[in-house]
Amino acid sequence: MFPDAGILPWLERLRDEVPDVSTLDAHTHIGTNDPDGYRCTGEELVAALERIDGRAIVFPLQEPDGYGPANDTLIAEAAAADGRLYPFCRVDPNDEPVAEAERALDAGARGIKLHPRAEQFKLDHPALEGLFALAHERRLPVLCHAGRGIPALGRHAVDACGRFPGMRLILAHAGICDLAWIWRPAADLPNLFFDTAWWSATDLQTLFALVPPGQILMASDAPYATPAFGATMATRHALQVGLQAEQIRAVLGGQAERLLEGEEPLELGPAPGPARLSRDPLLDRIHTYLISAIGQMLRGVEPAETLALAALACEVGDGAPEAPLCRSILGLLEQRSRYRPTDRDRPPRFAPGLHLIVAAAGLARTPDVPLPPPPPDADVSERFRGDPSG
Repeated sequence: MFPDAGILPWLERLRDEVPDVSTLDAHTHIGTNDPDGYRCTGEELVAALERIDGRAIVFPLQEPDGYGPANDTLIAEAAAADGRLYPFCRVDPNDEPVAEAERALDAGARGIKLHPRAEQFKLDHPALEGLFALAHERRLPVLCHAGRGIPALGRHAVDACGRFPGMRLILAHAGICDLAWIWRPAADLPNLFFDTAWWSATDLQTLFALVPPGQILMASDAPYATPAFGATMATRHALQVGLQAEQIRAVLGGQAERLLEGEEPLELGPAPGPARLSRDPLLDRIHTYLISAIGQMLRGVEPAETLALAALACEVGDGAPEAPLCRSILGLLEQRSRYRPTDRDRPPRFAPGLHLIVAAAGLARTPDVPLPPPPPDADVSERFRGDPSG
């Protein structure tokens, strides 16, 4: 996981706005064999949670040789984690999923994880009928990958929630594969939830604006991000769309805790709608350049020219209302220029410091949310970085 030092002051500032939060990250992983190159031990995850006094739902990273031993290791590590970890067993519908789920649940698992992309299945797989029935009977949460790399699964998700009302189905990664429409039926499906384990500010603000807050769970996707990063960005987006402190406390952990205990979910009111989302054209320019840079970094390209344009777009002038936010974004760009990855950071196929640019893009979309003081040398005076003659 990348280091948290740069994000912790932001989280502390947000805790002044939303006090008395009991953070429970709904989506983290442990494992060392995932083909994508990410690694995370139980000790590393617990250390990241201790930095924010948080807890987490955890499940195995991909295990090409099967999940029985990985589930056993996970359950044992969670039992030794002093209450910080809640283990979910991961199952493959092509490998006796009901038997493995029952075995792991009896050993201490608290829910089930499905990954249609890694295990190559759809949510109408015949073997899932029995698994969903088990989750319905025991009022279990079932977290399902719903991000990149899969066909749309929302129709089957909606159908399953209707037929198995005792199951609490959590679509990971803001349900982006179906977010264009699934927010409409979601309001009538109190057992359908979405986690925030995703990097795009636009997607996350769509989720927070259009889905009822009681159906959103904060998540980081650790080790792809960190619990501190996930909590910070979820809080910023929630505040920007206008959620109240009580609603945000539920998003950050209160609702997930109820699902783990088999209790009825909290009813927290309707979705707030998009009225509070930023429409500032100057900030939109910055966001566009940062998103372009993120796309380059995900392909391993150093985005020097694109980030230079983002920095120039921040030079709105000292008296501009956007100036404080732009100073913070410039501070992140400067951090990224000095960033040196460790051997526990992202795999080397990505350009380093990606998390700092994702954070900067999130700031550009949350201009009404408080920040800690910006770096003193972040200057937004006109043409500060440009050629004065140009």
